[in-house]
Amino acid sequence: MKREKKVKKGLLIASMAFLIAIVLAGCGSKESGENAPASSQQPQSSSSAEQSPLELDIMLPVFNANYPKDGSPVLAELEKQTNTKIHIEWVPNSSYSEKFNITLASNDLPTIMVADPKNASFVNAAKAGAFWEVGPYLKDYKNLSQANPVILSNYAIDGKTYGVYRARALGRNGINYRKDWLENVGLEPPKTIDDFYHMLKAFKENDPDQNGKDDTYGMVLVKWTGGWASGFDVIKLWFGSPNKWGLEDGKLVPEHETEGYLEALKFMRKLYEEKLINQDFAVYDSAKWIDPVVNNQAGVVVDVTDTAGRIEQKIHAALAEKNQANPDKQFVDNMIGVEGEHGLKALPTSGYANVLAIPKSAVKTEEELKRVLAFIDQTNEAEIQTLLYSGIEGVHYTLDDKGFIVPSSDAALIESEVSGLGQMLTYIPETRTLKSQKSQTALSIKTEQLQKEAEQYIVVNPAESLISKVYAQKGAQLDNIINDARINFIVGKSDEAALKAAFELWRKSGGDDYVKEMNELYAAVNN
Repeated sequence: MKREKKVKKGLLIASMAFLIAIVLAGCGSKESGENAPASSQQPQSSSSAEQSPLELDIMLPVFNANYPKDGSPVLAELEKQTNTKIHIEWVPNSSYSEKFNITLASNDLPTIMVADPKNASFVNAAKAGAFWEVGPYLKDYKNLSQANPVILSNYAIDGKTYGVYRARALGRNGINYRKDWLENVGLEPPKTIDDFYHMLKAFKENDPDQNGKDDTYGMVLVKWTGGWASGFDVIKLWFGSPNKWGLEDGKLVPEHETEGYLEALKFMRKLYEEKLINQDFAVYDSAKWIDPVVNNQAGVVVDVTDTAGRIEQKIHAALAEKNQANPDKQFVDNMIGVEGEHGLKALPTSGYANVLAIPKSAVKTEEELKRVLAFIDQTNEAEIQTLLYSGIEGVHYTLDDKGFIVPSSDAALIESEVSGLGQMLTYIPETRTLKSQKSQTALSIKTEQLQKEAEQYIVVNPAESLISKVYAQKGAQLDNIINDARINFIVGKSDEAALKAAFELWRKSGGDDYVKEMNELYAAVNN
């Protein structure tokens, strides 16, 4: 919607309301008499129900060729429940970042837009005052007041929160393993690092798939790339390594300069030497991460714990193709991690998938901002979460006798009226949508509980929200130095002295400036 049209529409509505008020006032005086006492007249309510609808332009990414149009049934129901008038600008996800930058430069911004809080354009615009800082307002809303402080901190800019995060599981990382293999080798789920090692060793040496061949190994690892959470990123925490940055005497220290990090690399070297991990891990494509587990080659993947469900589904599908279906058997299980000297530790995700940002050029007053935040808060009610994720009961889904959703088989209907609307959901403080029976397997229920439990064991990166100019210029080079050094050490091409020499090269290649800048940023936010 163009702002000019909004103004004209607002003036028209105001004029009509004024005329109606005059007519009603005249009717009232005739019916009640001119001398009716003032106390008999009803005061005008200021409730939101009597406010004119809040007009919202919302810019969202879309993953399908078709999508819900303005005024379509689900959007119409959302407008009815939230007293809004909504226009959605759908942008193909593949070009969303480009469109975001173009829109930002045009200064003709929507009311709400999905934004990557680490995007340089967004960061610069937020610092320049282009977006509302919403942090101080969240406490005033039923659902938004329950936002996770760790996640809020993770995307803060100079300690300020620009936008409402779209929640994702924070305690999502852990261990996925072949449950049937563990039973076949006569072991219990591991509790310690030693137990984990012995499980991997048994998966290689004790014929866990019972085919009589020496054709299995313990764990699949994949190549490391910048920003990718590899299995090592989880395992290093078991040895006391920090998560990217540690704190020593109030100062930030890069993880690779800590003793825990070195101990974790020594453990990985041992696994490689004993062929308990795939020997091609340095070049192994992450897109194929679970294939060896599905194909009875490996028994463990250290990844997000919902990977267990995907492996389980693929194993059942493969068996069904061979007419060997065994639907009642569970092949895969998962866990948060194992304990080292420092207790149980878990690697957190960032906890969000971008944010809903509110531009000041579109939302000009604090009063308007509060109405927009009230709308976002209201979308976290169970009924609206279900509406935006699954549609309207009787149209887009029905409920079975246990109260589970049975989605419509009309894919075109779902795509044109429902798909994509979930992109505006923030899921704060939690997911409340009605679920389908298919999604409620014993493993999926356990995984959801596991991810919630894992939040108490996460190792927070104290520098998560800091944005470095040095890293923006030299990050790729610095990351490559560390990646090459640790791979060479694990595969035995270098020793500990060479590893530490590479860490020193990292310092001389811009690491010193990076550490100095990060500590300055950290001090500015925390002092």
